[in-house]
Amino acid sequence: MTTTALPKLGPEEASPPAGEVPSWERRRADSAATALSHAVLALWALVVIVPFLWALLASVKDSREIFGSPWRLPTEWHWSNFSDAWERGRVGEYLLNSVIVVTGGVLLTMLFGSMVAYVLARYEFRFNRLIYYVFAAGMMFPVFLALVPLFFVVQGLGMLSTYHGLILVYVAYSLPFTVFFMHAFFRTLPTEIAEAAVVDGCSHTGVFFRVMLPMAKPGLLSIGIFNVLGQWNQFVLPQFLSPEKPVLAQGIASLLAQQRYEGDWGTLFAALTIAMVPVVIVYLVFYRQIQAGLTAGTMK
Repeated sequence: MTTTALPKLGPEEASPPAGEVPSWERRRADSAATALSHAVLALWALVVIVPFLWALLASVKDSREIFGSPWRLPTEWHWSNFSDAWERGRVGEYLLNSVIVVTGGVLLTMLFGSMVAYVLARYEFRFNRLIYYVFAAGMMFPVFLALVPLFFVVQGLGMLSTYHGLILVYVAYSLPFTVFFMHAFFRTLPTEIAEAAVVDGCSHTGVFFRVMLPMAKPGLLSIGIFNVLGQWNQFVLPQFLSPEKPVLAQGIASLLAQQRYEGDWGTLFAALTIAMVPVVIVYLVFYRQIQAGLTAGTMK
């Protein structure tokens, strides 16, 4: 009687233990998840990029071509739309107001926010967690509920339609998220370097500005970009607190209302392009630092 030997199964063909998913099924599930995530990201990229490119194209057309052939290249490039938006549409004035307010607001937000986050992350004292939770709760407070009391406070201080009044409001508006983000980032930094600086005779202020703050540069760049975007696109706060010195978002809104009657849509899209391009350039320059800061801030 002859017997036939069964071939031995390789590691890939061997039956997995009971209750364990085979490796080929895991690979297939991972491939499906990767393909789905790539498809969603590609769709999201189209949703973001296509309107931006269309606005750029419309900024060098006249109103007839914008509505008659929206996706074609213009027969005549109307570069004068940008000069009309800058001078007649007062976009240059609005842009200057935004640059001043956002620069002051972001710098003060980064300074005060990083200082508060560093103290809460590195020092143990009474009510430490309570203060941290108060800042965290500030992110969930709708700004619309504070408009009326905030208006009377700013008016009572004589800061309506002033740069410093709007800067202080922007700082208060941006501090909660800045503290929340930088608190997590400072907790990831090694304590040995700070302790060595103290042993060498460095003060607490010196440790913060000369040691810890340079080490937190990736986090500062990341949260700085978020603050620039949030304050640059802010409309509600300056609409109520700075009616006589409008920022760029207010200027674009007023220009939109004006073009509904004049019909000069090319000038409006040129103004939108002037408002969008600086922010896009800043993001493209610092996007690697933003990714590094977000990754470092989530690692403990």
